[in-house]
Amino acid sequence: MELGSGVKYGTVLSFLIVILAYWYRSPVEDALDSRLDTVLSSLLRAERKAGMNNFERPRVAVGFGGCVDIIVDGVALLNNMGLQPSSPPLHHDYIQNAEQLVESFSYFFPPGAASERFVMNDTLFSQLVEASRELPGNRWSVGGNAPVMASRMAMEGCDVLLGGSFSSDLTEVLSQHITVAGNTVEEPDIHLIMEYPAGATWGQYTSRRANRYIVHSDDHNPYLASMEDFAQKLQNFHPDLLVVGGLQMMDNFPFKEGEREALLGRLARVMSSVPQETGVHFEMASFVDEGLMGDLLSLVVPLADSLGMNEQELPNLLSLIKRGNITVLSDPNPRVATVLDQMRELYRLVNERHRESGSPQNGRPLTRLHVHTLAFQAIIVTRGSQWKNTMSATAKASLTANRHVCGSPDINPSKAKLILDESFSVSRREGSQRIPLQEDRPVSCWDEDDYQICVAPVLVCTEVFQTAGGGDNISAAGLVLQI
Repeated sequence: MELGSGVKYGTVLSFLIVILAYWYRSPVEDALDSRLDTVLSSLLRAERKAGMNNFERPRVAVGFGGCVDIIVDGVALLNNMGLQPSSPPLHHDYIQNAEQLVESFSYFFPPGAASERFVMNDTLFSQLVEASRELPGNRWSVGGNAPVMASRMAMEGCDVLLGGSFSSDLTEVLSQHITVAGNTVEEPDIHLIMEYPAGATWGQYTSRRANRYIVHSDDHNPYLASMEDFAQKLQNFHPDLLVVGGLQMMDNFPFKEGEREALLGRLARVMSSVPQETGVHFEMASFVDEGLMGDLLSLVVPLADSLGMNEQELPNLLSLIKRGNITVLSDPNPRVATVLDQMRELYRLVNERHRESGSPQNGRPLTRLHVHTLAFQAIIVTRGSQWKNTMSATAKASLTANRHVCGSPDINPSKAKLILDESFSVSRREGSQRIPLQEDRPVSCWDEDDYQICVAPVLVCTEVFQTAGGGDNISAAGLVLQI
């Protein structure tokens, strides 16, 4: 009898505690939910302001490369292979053995910084792939910068010419609005995507944000194997936009002497072949080979009038231009003011190099720069250039970040959060203006010098489905509304 009374009393007390907790927390929770709802509806409204005209589908040519992505829980994979952090974190330009893999993963995992490395050891890479196949929850998908960007653009209403080498079964799963230019291969390259969520633990390390560590050992992609067929089909395709990406597959690849330079020279001729009125976008990636970066800076960047990159790649490129070296690891959660100052400096320096080149007619001024970070999207566009709808494009990029990472076209505010401050400074310079985040007008745009800047907060996904391919989807979605 006493036990029964105790149980009944405990049940009633628990019920009252739940009611009281709900009563006292609801004003705060309701305010947060209301804020997210307002930001979301405002971003959606901004996105719709420049909707696509499906009767005139833009034509976009995207190169290069393609692969099969194997997506796994990175920590689970390393644990299953008996790999634990046993030595200090250490950066490696490429991976030769399991010890270097452990040291390199330890370097990027705690800050949650995206990284991609070439594995020179074929045996190690095969072991990683086989272990991934056996890991519960592994997923397979068509991967590579070019196919991911092409798929997003086709989904958003474009007709796409895609330069890549695919097996026949991979080609069949691509959108009907994508035409493939390139050789058919029996065994496509494989990329291993080692994902991890915020708060994941591995040994003594804990990740501060969700991200991925990618390893590959490509045979086809470093050689831009589809470039010749792509160049031929490009002549009759007449694109509104040419997108170049996937060049990080060349990073630390063991080319013969002069081979890489010859390939990039051919690529430069392809980029130069499109009319000046056709936009050219170069999507950056994780580069650590200073020789390759130097070649890209002299042969590829001058031929693009639009650049896309993340918060790691921006200071990397800027450091190369200013000091002749690269930055392996930068702040994975930079302030808006820091990123905007870096963007202004990159915009200025690239255009100064263009003007001082002596033959500016052979290159293009930089008229568009898009930087995507976890917390916000920022786009600079030269006033009077061909790029349009910058405010809507920034909103679309922000929404696409949530859609891709959460793995759903519909955005659920209960699975999102804002980590952008309630106001941000436009520069780190003393006395700089602060701009408040207005829930009903979350995209902030203003004019400076000869360009416009737009910044939009990201509704950061709290239930991560996939981070890999995020930058490609975001950049592609932003470009779609600007051509």
